[in-house]
Amino acid sequence: MSYTYKYAKPAVTADCVVFALDEEDLKVLLIQRGQEPFKGQWALPGGFAEVGESLEDTARRELEEETGLKNVFLEQLYTFSKPERDPREHVITVAYYALVNLADHEVHASTDASNAAWFGIDDIPALAFDHDAILTTAHERLRGKISYQPIGFELLPEKFPLRILQSVYEKILDRDLDKRNFRKKILSMGILQELDEIETDVGHRAARLYRFNKQEYDRKVEQGFNFKM
Repeated sequence: MSYTYKYAKPAVTADCVVFALDEEDLKVLLIQRGQEPFKGQWALPGGFAEVGESLEDTARRELEEETGLKNVFLEQLYTFSKPERDPREHVITVAYYALVNLADHEVHASTDASNAAWFGIDDIPALAFDHDAILTTAHERLRGKISYQPIGFELLPEKFPLRILQSVYEKILDRDLDKRNFRKKILSMGILQELDEIETDVGHRAARLYRFNKQEYDRKVEQGFNFKM
């Protein structure tokens, strides 16, 4: 039996805030809109959900179509539903945030995006729709969550020195951390695997490399372990 609804329905989209890190700054991936409304203006990647598609699938599809990104860490953020947020019609968007290692992903614009580029978190241009509010919400979530879940490792290569891990926390939290205390705390958790490898091709003393041991982390969580930085 088929059903119809007598009430008008708002459209639904998924928008994505993609974070990455380089040596200087926390970065956000933006696309330049190739169509109206807001043609030529920078925005978050995203688009309309298709019938029969989950919103996470929408977010992943739009990310790949508009920027080339795929197989990334993605988590639902918040729902933005003000009727006037889109000049075309009443559009509800479910926002997601993604974390990627910058070196692992090449971005390129396609479909209705005319360009795709990384911007420093302090150099964001005026954004289309209410995407500035979505970005602010995502940034606040990232700054809060990195202190109690090990999501920061999503921004790193598989193997990394402790110096780079500390830099992740300093850039996201926007404050300096004591080197000795940071290393003592993270190593005491027992979730890093020390490797028999050191950095190569560096202009300073090569540091020991480590790997996040997710299997050990999951085992500890089952035993009541709480990650807290």
